[in-house]
Order: sequence, then C-alpha cells, then structure tokens
Amino acid sequence: MAQVMFDLDVLRSFSTGVALGSYARAAEKLGRSTSAVSAQLKKLEAQAGTVLFRKVGRGLELTDAGETLLAYAHRMLELNDEASAAMRGVDLQGAVRLGLQEDFGETLLPAVLGRFARAHPKVRIEACVARSADLRERLELGQLDLALAWDAGDQPLSPYAERVARLPLLWIGPRSPDRIDAAWWTERERRGPGARKSREPLPLIMLDAPCPLREIVIAALDRAGVPWRRAFASASLSALWAAASAGLGLTVRTPFGLPAHVRTIDRAVLSLPALPQISLVLYRAQARAEAPASRLASLLLEAVRQHVQTDASFAAH
Repeated sequence: MAQVMFDLDVLRSFSTGVALGSYARAAEKLGRSTSAVSAQLKKLEAQAGTVLFRKVGRGLELTDAGETLLAYAHRMLELNDEASAAMRGVDLQGAVRLGLQEDFGETLLPAVLGRFARAHPKVRIEACVARSADLRERLELGQLDLALAWDAGDQPLSPYAERVARLPLLWIGPRSPDRIDAAWWTERERRGPGARKSREPLPLIMLDAPCPLREIVIAALDRAGVPWRRAFASASLSALWAAASAGLGLTVRTPFGLPAHVRTIDRAVLSLPALPQISLVLYRAQARAEAPASRLASLLLEAVRQHVQTDASFAAH
C-alpha cells in the first residue's frame, strides 16, 4: 500500500478553517475561493481514507478522526514554518530583550523561545518577568525591545503598542470545592422587622498594590455592595495561585495560564459582580524593530492568537 503524503497547503486550509470556525473565512484569509477550499477538504478526506467532518445544524463538526488529524496538522505546519523561518533567517544575528508577565512564563515562553532559538541560533535572547508597570518603565528607559503585558485601560497606550486580544476577567478559586470555606457566602436570615440577608466579607486574594486589576475588582465589589476583606496579598502570581488552591479566598485573572489546581467560579452562584475585559498588549520599543525583535514579535503574536482560538476555556466565557 502506497504511503499517504499529506499536502501541507491542504492541511493549512483545514487548520485555518477550524481555528476561524468557518471555511468561508479561511478562504478569505488564505486568498482562495470557497470552492477551492471545499475541494481541498474533499481531497484531505480522500487522503485520510475516513470521514473528518459531520454535519451539525448548518455547520460542520470534526469527527474523532478529524480531531486526531488536526493535532498532527498543527505539528506538521509548525515544523514546516519553523524550517522556512530558519532558512530565511539562518544568518540572523544580534540580541532581543523581551519582557513579559508571569501569566505567560509557562504557557508561552518555553515553546516560543525554543522555536526561535532553533531557527535563529546566532541570536541571543534576554528575557525578564515583571509586572506591567515595571515592563512599561523598562521600555521607556530603553532596557527592553518587546514586552507582552496586560493593559487595564488606566494609561494611554504607547505609539508602538499593539492590542493582541481582549480577554475576560474571571473569579477563580480552588479546583476542589471542598477546600473553600463556605462561611463567607452562607446567607443568614436576620430575625425581626426589616429582616434582610447578609453575608461575611469575601476573602480576596490579590497582588500587592499598585495593581490596576486590584482596583478594578475592589471597585466592582463596592459598586455591587459586596463586603470584602484582604485574605492574602503577594507580589508573586504563583503565590496567589497557591493561596487560591488552598481555599484562602478568591482571586481574579483571565483564563490565560491558569494552573491545573485552580478553576473559574460561576459568579452568579455566589452573587458576585460581573467584571470587565482587559487587553493583552504587545509593546515595542520602536516603530521599526531590528530583524531579531521583529521575528520574535511575530512568533509571540502567532502563539497568543493560536492559544486564544484553540483553548476551550476562552470560548466558554
């Protein structure tokens, strides 16, 4: 039996359509007609020798075989693009100074920096993890070339900043419900005329001030009339995750980079206020970056957008 050789161009159409949720949009993005993309998908099913899609309402849904092939398609396309970048930038030299917040350290840093280092071995990368205000200050002082950070809208964006995504702020607590001390949300009926429900202050886990996110959360609780108390504060995000996992209280963050030992909490169940979205921003030190910084910026943008498009926790909110 002849070995099947999957067409990378077809796999790219397949992967792009799934990521965008529409093969019409994929066709537009890839500069092809919808009929051409449709023909590619039929070719892909023929090559795979199995059904990759099932009809659901007016749309399509991947079968188990389709999900399996999609995972391989991502790997094959990533390797192809990495090889292409390596050939284009084989002589790329210099240094890139990258700053990012703690949320992205485990989620993005290993994959992006590993891919960059393999493609551009002559480029030296200097990375630092810090809070958003510190990263912006380092950019202004010329100590960083790029920074990936949250923007809560408390300051105007620099002229070379690019909004990458808008993400929801969510209430977060321990993975195991029995770790939560339920006393603070247990409502007690007060006896007598004018009786009303009351509850213990919400134990709040937040980063040390100054922190724009902290101010957003406190303002939302105060507007909603929800009493709160500071249960735990730290300059370290990993310390906040540990405190939330232990059930010391609730914290607030986006779905990006949530560790396995915490989970999002349904705010409606606990009568907690809705929270706004915040922006994820890629800051550049200058309008026209040097080639190494420009290439790393492209990889960061690609990795973030793919993570947001494919991670179910973002779609759920």
